[in-house]
Amino acid sequence: MLSPKRVKYRKPFRSPLRGVTKGGEYVAFGDFGLQALEGAWITARQIEAARVAISRKMRKGGKIWIRIFPDVALTRKPLETRMGKGKGSPEYWVAPVKRGRIMFEIAGVPRDVAEAAFHTAAHKFPIKVRLVAREGLGGE
Repeated sequence: MLSPKRVKYRKPFRSPLRGVTKGGEYVAFGDFGLQALEGAWITARQIEAARVAISRKMRKGGKIWIRIFPDVALTRKPLETRMGKGKGSPEYWVAPVKRGRIMFEIAGVPRDVAEAAFHTAAHKFPIKVRLVAREGLGGE
């Protein structure tokens, strides 16, 4: 699963996910991309589940780019613990994704295979997503 080797701060603040993404809003590497239509924290498990789903639908053909990386630690306090006594320990890693961000890209497969792969991957995320095509491919 994806996680950073080192981080500057072990327990970071939780940043708000309002507004649109600052970068990464266009298909840069592949032919088709999976774009987030809402803001959310996407966990490393969700990213890995979507990657496996996409690669299974593509069946050894094409190439996949993962455009998000879980580099923010989310903390949790243990169950049945009283309030206070500091912040909880890091539990898992998340990627903050704002609206409009391209999360995955694929190339080397026809449009119908890309639609099927991204449709399966969309079920792994807690947000609405859509398929976008690169400019000049006759896409959206």
